[in-house]
Amino acid sequence: MADPLKIAYSPCPNDTFVFHAWAHGLVPGAPRLDVAFADIDITNGLAERGELDVLKVSYAVLPWVLQEYALVPCGGALGRGCGPLVLTREAGAAADLAGKTVAVPSERSTAYLLFRLWAAGEVPGGVGRIEVLPFHEIMPAVRDGRVDAGLVIHEARFTYQGYGLHCLADMGEHWEKTTGLPIPLGAIIARRSLGGPMLRRIADAARASVRMAWDDPTVSRGYVLSHAQEMDESVADQHIGLYVNDFTDDLGEDGYAAVRGLLTRAAAEGLVPPLGPDALSFPA
Repeated sequence: MADPLKIAYSPCPNDTFVFHAWAHGLVPGAPRLDVAFADIDITNGLAERGELDVLKVSYAVLPWVLQEYALVPCGGALGRGCGPLVLTREAGAAADLAGKTVAVPSERSTAYLLFRLWAAGEVPGGVGRIEVLPFHEIMPAVRDGRVDAGLVIHEARFTYQGYGLHCLADMGEHWEKTTGLPIPLGAIIARRSLGGPMLRRIADAARASVRMAWDDPTVSRGYVLSHAQEMDESVADQHIGLYVNDFTDDLGEDGYAAVRGLLTRAAAEGLVPPLGPDALSFPA
């Protein structure tokens, strides 16, 4: 029997929902998995070091890893109305961030890339210091005054008011208004050296796993809630409903346009290396 594929994804509800069936051996014919849970900053670093077979990473890290990894056309997080938020203790304006300390979930995260593109035009003189924190620590840090603002992702969209915080800006809203494209957030990548047949099996397994989760959401409920850092069931459901969508089943033409649009624009600003013409290709 072949060794299991080593995979890492976050404990967030969208990832555990998507991968539940595959991780538990419920997808017929799918490769076995050896699962590790890790925050996005960790998985981005693992990808840059080429340490695992399959990873959930930020789209923003792709320009650094696509020589070794292929973008899997399903299983990720991309959509509309689901972008990162900039949170502060007091209501204010973008200009208030000038020279301030901002906590972010990863310097290679899509959230931070969207933030940098936004801040370049909205924050005169730019922000001050950037501090990387695990995403679940960002809102307490803002609330407690340890940082001036926080860039948050995932279920924080639904829970930040409980921390007494204010939304200064919505990065996804800005992206959609300026491009008309959906927001690319998290990608599934797989090691190219696994070969075309295995890469296609990985894509098929990821797609089958999410479809099985949609067919009966109750089956994955225990797995989702046991790993969620925000344990409220209604929040987990909102999280899944927002981040697991048609783009999770298949990136499609609009999804690929969004990914290429983000990374092309970021490369033009000197924020990431440029993509090669076939960088996003996947074995047919």
